[in-house]
Amino acid sequence: MSESHHSRFVSVLTRNTLALILAGGRGSRLQNLTEWRAKPAVPFGGKFRIIDFPLSNCLNSGIRRVGVLTQYKADSLIRHIQQGWGFLRAELGEFVDIIPAQQRVAEDAWYAGTADAVYQNLDILRQRGSEYVLILAGDHIYKMDYGLMLADHAEKQADLTIGCMEVPLEEAKAFGVMGVDNDKRIREFVEKPSNPPPMPGQPDKALASMGIYIFNTKFLFEQLIRDADMPGSSRDFGKDIIPRVIENYRIFAYPFRDVQSGAQSYWRDVGEVDSYWSANMELINVNPELNLYDTNWPIWTYQAQTPPAKFVFDDEDRRGYAVDSMVSGGCIISGSEIKRSLLFSNVRVNSFSKVTDSVILPDVNIGRHCRITKAILDKGCIIEPNTIIGENLEEDAKRFHVSAGGVVLVTPEALGQQLHFAR
Repeated sequence: MSESHHSRFVSVLTRNTLALILAGGRGSRLQNLTEWRAKPAVPFGGKFRIIDFPLSNCLNSGIRRVGVLTQYKADSLIRHIQQGWGFLRAELGEFVDIIPAQQRVAEDAWYAGTADAVYQNLDILRQRGSEYVLILAGDHIYKMDYGLMLADHAEKQADLTIGCMEVPLEEAKAFGVMGVDNDKRIREFVEKPSNPPPMPGQPDKALASMGIYIFNTKFLFEQLIRDADMPGSSRDFGKDIIPRVIENYRIFAYPFRDVQSGAQSYWRDVGEVDSYWSANMELINVNPELNLYDTNWPIWTYQAQTPPAKFVFDDEDRRGYAVDSMVSGGCIISGSEIKRSLLFSNVRVNSFSKVTDSVILPDVNIGRHCRITKAILDKGCIIEPNTIIGENLEEDAKRFHVSAGGVVLVTPEALGQQLHFAR
């Protein structure tokens, strides 16, 4: 197929696709970061939220009909989508719709699983109309052209295609794992197996599900209705629907690889405090795997209007500077040192303080003479003068969550600051 024909083929496919982003999860492994927000609403990368990555992938892939399914503490997520993603044109059939859990099936029917979340909105999906449904997790960091995956799905005449990563066999125990033949047709699918099936010809690796599914719409509806009628089902794609359809239908794996080099593409599950911290910290490397400066694949977001970052004072013992760091708009680095750290918008670090190896979320104020090391400071934290965090983990653990990797997570509530409610 020539390149121009292939591009037209992909554009027809993307226009006939409805994307559904599952954004209702709490993400409890992120501890207090998700105490007042859903996981997809957690800030990431200095100015974004996690949900911006799958949303930007849709837009950049030419998929402009998107539903975001919300449930757990969705207020900040909903406001972010309304503020940052309201620019699509409804007259052209484009939209980013927020679809909250509405108890549409029964009065007590909150979403019971990933499949149930989609099943409960079948009437809405029928109204939207599409040939394909692309189902995405709302809580992973990656850049992916879904058009190429759709083309692969159509060319193979698949009923269902699953996006997948190659992972070391030992790590595969934490994922849904696929056993495939030489044509990448899936022959078995096991959720979090103790003995993962290896890839053909690569006994040390396994194919792990990324939680990205392309269904033919009619096939999806049939399977969701069938699953809803099955007693004992946990109403989940990975645990119930996928294992049930492998034998009798055309189910294929789509390995997520760089188109030019063929190398494994960047993908991060930032579902734990340590992985969230390290994925943010990777961005300050000289050549990070995730390129946020890529004008060919921009990450869109709601952007507050803030003044440029400012660095003030140049005395010997009071110099405002940042090295090997990312500093966002609205920040004031006042006579303080920032090293190997990522600062979100409107952070103020006052004189004689030092921030090292840390992720500082928006609207944080760090007082004078503080030392912050290997920490995550949640949005709105006010750090009192002379505070030391990250140097004595035993002491820190009495007040804050300390991760297995030694990252100290500090929230306003842990500091006694009641941002969200008054006691």
